[in-house]
Amino acid sequence: MSGPLAGRLALVTGAGSGIGRVTSKLLSRDGAIVIAVDRNGKAAEETIQALNNQSENSAFEIDVSSSDSVSKVLDATLEKYKRPPTIVVNSAGITRDNFMLKMSESDFEAVIDVNLKGTWLMLKQFGKAMVDAQVSGSMVNVSSIVARSGNIGQSNYSPSKAGVEAMTKVVAKEFGRYNIRVNAVVPGFIETPMTDSLPQKIKDMVVMQCALRRFGKPDEIAEVIAFLASDKSSYMNGTSVEVTGG
Repeated sequence: MSGPLAGRLALVTGAGSGIGRVTSKLLSRDGAIVIAVDRNGKAAEETIQALNNQSENSAFEIDVSSSDSVSKVLDATLEKYKRPPTIVVNSAGITRDNFMLKMSESDFEAVIDVNLKGTWLMLKQFGKAMVDAQVSGSMVNVSSIVARSGNIGQSNYSPSKAGVEAMTKVVAKEFGRYNIRVNAVVPGFIETPMTDSLPQKIKDMVVMQCALRRFGKPDEIAEVIAFLASDKSSYMNGTSVEVTGG
C-alpha cells in the first residue's frame, strides 16, 4: 500500500453519502485503511464495498449525537485494529430547515445535537484515545459557508456549523501539545443529497452568487480534507479552509 496516508487508520462520519462517502474513497486512494460510519449502517457498508482492500476496511452504524453510540464504535475499532484512528473526519450532518417562527424546538435540538454535539463527542472520545495511545493525528471537521453568511430557514444549521468552526479553534489549542491537529473545511454549496432537495430558484440564485458559476462537487471538498489529513499540512492547525468557488 502506497500513498501519503499509507497504512494510517482513518474514520469518517457521515460516510454513507455525499462528502463523507467521497472522502472515504479519497482517503483509501491515498493509502489509508478506512472506517466508514453513518447512522445508516447499510449506506456505510456500501461505501466500504466500493473501496479497495475491503477486508482491511470496516463499516459501523453510529449516532454521533449519542455518547454511548460513539463509545461503542470506538471500542469496536480498538478491538479490531488494536489502535485508534489517527485520522478522524467529522462530516456527519443533518438539516431541518424552516423559518424560525415555524421551526419546532425539536428540529432545532436535532440539528444542534448531530452537527455540534456530535462533533464534540467525536473529538472528545477519539481525541482521548489518540492521547492515551500517545500517537499524533489529524482531525478534520466539516463546517459550512452558511456558518459565516447565514441562510434563511437555517436558524439551527447555520449556528451549529459556526459552533463547529469555533470548536475547531479551541480543540486545536488543547490538542496541539499532543501533536494532534484539528482543522475545519468550510464548503460552499456542493452537489450532495442535502442540496438536491433545494428548490431550483434557490439553486439558480446560489450559482449566480458564486464566482465560478456552479455548485461544487464532493471530491473538490474531499481533496482538501485528504490534504488536511496528511503530513503535507503538518503546520496547519486550528484553521478553517473555505472551498466555495468564490
